[in-house]
Amino acid sequence: MERNLNDLTDEELILEFQSSGNEKLFEILVSRFKNPLINYVYRFLGDYDSCVDVVQDTFIKVYRYKDNYSSLAKFSTWIYTIAGNLARTEYQRKRRRNFFSINSYGEEKKTFDIPDEAYRPDVQTDMKMKSEIIQKALLKIRDTYREAVILRDIQELSYEEISEIMQIEIGTVKSRINRGRAELQKYLKDIYKD
Repeated sequence: MERNLNDLTDEELILEFQSSGNEKLFEILVSRFKNPLINYVYRFLGDYDSCVDVVQDTFIKVYRYKDNYSSLAKFSTWIYTIAGNLARTEYQRKRRRNFFSINSYGEEKKTFDIPDEAYRPDVQTDMKMKSEIIQKALLKIRDTYREAVILRDIQELSYEEISEIMQIEIGTVKSRINRGRAELQKYLKDIYKD
């Protein structure tokens, strides 16, 4: 009996896509990774439009360079490495451009929270404000720490996966996460006081 394509692991999907070129396999990978990658890249960049562009570029690279994937690594590690590299490049490009840019003057801040009608308006407003404060604090911590904290605490990846994505030793990953959390804590020390 033939297995349902959705039952295949990420690694099985990409290997089958490499050999068959069946675009349905690629579409399944996109549906599995689109939202987690958007969350990861948005937390890194803090700009939704740039985030969507980076994630789209990530999938273009996965499609174009599908044959470069090796089954020695987890597919999630490979795709997060691609997205991380593109996000770092975009972040550096934005930093250089924003240094001289006046476009952001007077622009209204956009938020992309999906409202949950189950919450009271005051609770919802409080949560939205806290989310914005957390995002701003994330953007204040050092780049190397931010990426490690996002991968661990938001994307919930293992130390081993983060080590492969960032191409650093596991001890360095743990150190960066601890330092990033400490920096983040400085910026967030008053957020949860009642």
